[in-house]
Amino acid sequence: MNLEKLRCFIPVGGYASRLRPLTHDVSKPCVRFLNKPLIEFSMVTLAEQGVRNFVFGERGYTNYTNLFDQYGDGVGFSAKYEIEPRVHIKHQPNLDDLGSADSYRLNMKYYEFHDPFLVVQGDNLFDIDLKDFIKKHEEKGALMTIALTRVEKVEEYGIVELSNDLRIKRFIEKPQVEKAPSNFVNAGIYLLSPEVKEIVESEEVENMMKERGRLDFGFDIIPYLVDKGYPVYGYELKIWYDVGSPERYLKAMHDVLYGKLDVRVPEEKIFPERNIWVQGYSEESIKRRKDIIRKYKGGKLAIEGAALIGRHTRIGDYSKISDSSIDNFCILGENVNVEGSAIMDAAKIGDYVHISDSILGRKVVVESSQENSTKIESTSVIGNSVYIREGCRLIRTKVNPNLRIPRGATYIDKFLQNYEDVVKLAT
Repeated sequence: MNLEKLRCFIPVGGYASRLRPLTHDVSKPCVRFLNKPLIEFSMVTLAEQGVRNFVFGERGYTNYTNLFDQYGDGVGFSAKYEIEPRVHIKHQPNLDDLGSADSYRLNMKYYEFHDPFLVVQGDNLFDIDLKDFIKKHEEKGALMTIALTRVEKVEEYGIVELSNDLRIKRFIEKPQVEKAPSNFVNAGIYLLSPEVKEIVESEEVENMMKERGRLDFGFDIIPYLVDKGYPVYGYELKIWYDVGSPERYLKAMHDVLYGKLDVRVPEEKIFPERNIWVQGYSEESIKRRKDIIRKYKGGKLAIEGAALIGRHTRIGDYSKISDSSIDNFCILGENVNVEGSAIMDAAKIGDYVHISDSILGRKVVVESSQENSTKIESTSVIGNSVYIREGCRLIRTKVNPNLRIPRGATYIDKFLQNYEDVVKLAT
């Protein structure tokens, strides 16, 4: 199988409710993760191994516009990562789909594709050896090969039952620990032989879709193929992350910062033995980069553990960054403490703010002072363009985009979805 002719389908549907409020106004694959859109990690992983054709199966206005405006036909992405020959990206026309497999069906029919297809999810992180994946698929004569990964908490996932040669016998949704036949979970990466297109277009599958009101790979097509006796096999992945919740987002961020997956930062680490990057490409951003390094070496800035600091970001004296990601164009004041957290681009953080184990969206403003400091803690998630006045304390709290949090308010275990919640739930 020629990798340059292998097409990759990325279904993008649903509302990503577990990651809200970050996905309230942004398509999940475009959510910032370690200073770039999440989907770029999987795309670069595949493009560097030879994949040149991607099809985005976007459902709904936000998914389509976010991805089309960000990536177009692939020229900018190819230039950014110096991929030659360049990547080509196609987008789903204005056709409503009933799930990931239906999106695949619609796009195959619209573009008249009859090729083998790789299917990946745009919101997962993984490392895969494509040549080996394809080799195993061809050796077993598989109709479909599914990437599997081992998990500790089998009760949180759909688990597969396997034969000795890794042929998939059945799926078991969220089994009790003692009844789980394995600890392998479907990682959402599939290699499909061309015959799958004919199957999803068959009358029997069409009737199943009408009856269920959906056609999804995991819920419908894979169980259908397995039950019908088609050769469906598993392939183990060693590195895979589901970033579908704030807790998993932060866990994946921590592990990637510590080297479990390539961050692909162009700059060298500021010290070879430590995973600390400060980005800077242009003359102006390199100047800011040197300023951060100078403060760090001079004892005016503490950077502990691992950290990624973006371009044109300014950090005030006596601040501390540990095991965190600070995106581009951020302004952090003096005596700011950021621990195990992600701050997205163009955020403005006042003096003496303490942020721990939390995620702050784009263009967030946090006011604070030495006398009236602000604290954001314990997996709080702040949506884009939220304005937080000084003296606030947010613990395990989510805030929808564009809200304004009044001075001195405290929220514990709240989800602030509108201005009425802001007033009603404050303590």
